[in-house]
Amino acid sequence: MKKLINLLLASVFLSLSFSSMAFAGGSSKVDSGDTAWILISAALVMLMTPGLALFYGGMVRRKNVLGTIMHSFIAIALVSMQWILIGYTLSFGPDIKGIIGGLDWIGLNGVGVEPSKYAPTVPHLAFMIYQAMFAVITPALISGAFAERMKFSAYVLFTIIWSTVVYDPVAHWVWGGGWLNSLGVLDFAGGIVVHATSGLSALAAALFIGKRRGFPNESFTPHNLPMTVLGAGLLWFGWFGFNAGSALSSGELSTIAFVTTHIAAVAATLTWVAVEWLHRGKPTMFGAATGSIAGLATITPAAGFVGPMPALLIGVAAGLVCYTALNAKTHFGYDDSLDAFGVHGVGGTLGTLGAGLFASLSINPGGANGLFFGNEKQFFIQLGAVAAVGLYSFVVSLIIFKLVDLLVGVRVSEEIEVEGLDYSQHGESGYTL
Repeated sequence: MKKLINLLLASVFLSLSFSSMAFAGGSSKVDSGDTAWILISAALVMLMTPGLALFYGGMVRRKNVLGTIMHSFIAIALVSMQWILIGYTLSFGPDIKGIIGGLDWIGLNGVGVEPSKYAPTVPHLAFMIYQAMFAVITPALISGAFAERMKFSAYVLFTIIWSTVVYDPVAHWVWGGGWLNSLGVLDFAGGIVVHATSGLSALAAALFIGKRRGFPNESFTPHNLPMTVLGAGLLWFGWFGFNAGSALSSGELSTIAFVTTHIAAVAATLTWVAVEWLHRGKPTMFGAATGSIAGLATITPAAGFVGPMPALLIGVAAGLVCYTALNAKTHFGYDDSLDAFGVHGVGGTLGTLGAGLFASLSINPGGANGLFFGNEKQFFIQLGAVAAVGLYSFVVSLIIFKLVDLLVGVRVSEEIEVEGLDYSQHGESGYTL
């Protein structure tokens, strides 16, 4: 611990006296168009987290709207600070035996405007802040599983620990030169790193914390569907930065990822609405919004590796499979409040396997061919990767929840749950009328 504190202090002093080479004038390797696209994409991905706050906030009961929104909003500050101090270097620092990044970039020491190996045409700081937005939204996604019943103090503690011991190592394994990267796993924008980790951790959360009081006998219908739809629209808008920005340049590949992202989203939306119409007799706005997010989550790992028609098939599969997963939770008896596992865990897994089926070198020469293009090995690499990450995320999340429960307690009392978390946890109410 003393060594870590010393490293942090040293990085602060080094940053204050940063070499003029790092910040004076930049580098001839930096491409202004690519840099503009990465910075715009970072802003788009940042907007996704407030979008998620509205998406989740509208889905809960009115007495818990602010507490639910707070989960996402505070993650912007909390995880950004963790990322700046230690998260970035653990995720993308020099590789240590394929497991974790070294502490060379602790406190952003040495991270300046020169390009990095990860994005050779944009400043290292631009790549860092873009990746920060991915780290921010991932634990916020998990909050959908325990909405309406978790202590805010427990959420803060869980988020810091989870980001450090789950997100950062997995990001390194897949994107930072770790062991999954060495195996050739394909994850264009976070099907494994973002959606599989958050989705399986959400399942662990739902199982550990238990059901909401009265579930499933009482009504838990969304209190403000227009808020949820607005959130879904912001998420869809931001997802173009999430997926197309992951090309890390402005050009052919970002265009492909942009188009496949939209195709999968609309295919999933229409499929979900059609299935719901047949199954329940009426198409709902809530279903359309959820279907769009399922399609977006599912195409994420494959967006820059597949063409338009495979993207359409992946979107249709997302609508069918995620709809089934959401309806199955009552059969299995767990309470994933806002369907974080059903949408993100199932969708991320499905999309990762979709990349293993439909990826083509003709779309992205830097990727690989999938099973349908003559490389069956890629499908099994994808399957093994998502299974390993899912298991790791699930088990470690259970351990973190147990630790947090011992330290501060995870769940609010029954009286507070009945009253609602807005007033008890934050001293305010979402509505005064």
